Amino acid sequence: MEGSGFTTGALATALRADIAEGRLLPGAPLRQEELALRFGTSRIPVREALRTLQAEGLVDYSPNRGATVAIVTDTEIQEMLEVRIALESHALRLAIPNAADADIAAARAILAEYDAAPSPESWAAMNWRFHWALYLPCECRRLLDAIERNFKHFSTAARTKISALAGKDRPQREHHRLLDLVGRGRADDAVALLTEHIRDTQRSIRATGRAG
Repeated sequence: MEGSGFTTGALATALRADIAEGRLLPGAPLRQEELALRFGTSRIPVREALRTLQAEGLVDYSPNRGATVAIVTDTEIQEMLEVRIALESHALRLAIPNAADADIAAARAILAEYDAAPSPESWAAMNWRFHWALYLPCECRRLLDAIERNFKHFSTAARTKISALAGKDRPQREHHRLLDLVGRGRADDAVALLTEHIRDTQRSIRATGRAG
């Protein structure tokens, strides 16, 4: 994203997207002078944008290395998944009474794409799109914003790692069951399945950590 006259907010948004989409990898240096040259601005808004991302946990800073893209540990992923359970279970419960046929159809179309997706990178993208489609009918903007902020703390590398560990078959079976429960208005059962769905991912990460 090139140009001039970037505000602090616009710089933070651009860098946030670069981190989330894997253009800036965990541990990558974030040099103010290079970023200022890239965006055609002074170092002041760059410095402020990096401070914003540091407060969000996306950027680390040390006196020796300066600013770098934060490395998300397995412990942090577990915590983010715990936040997912809290936020997304509530969003799903609110969304189900509002879900229209068009919402169900949109989620079903995403699952069809997911079935054909060949790689963990594409599974991760489809997973987010599917879950987001389920929560949109909750009609609670602040809750959706909180879910999106938590999601953006998962870099592409972290999301791909999670998808590779979980595999495709089991999550997809659960997605289809979840959509069926949503379509039938069975909120309690859907929330229970969603919670277990995310817990399974947590268990996969723990198992990998023990093996390592």
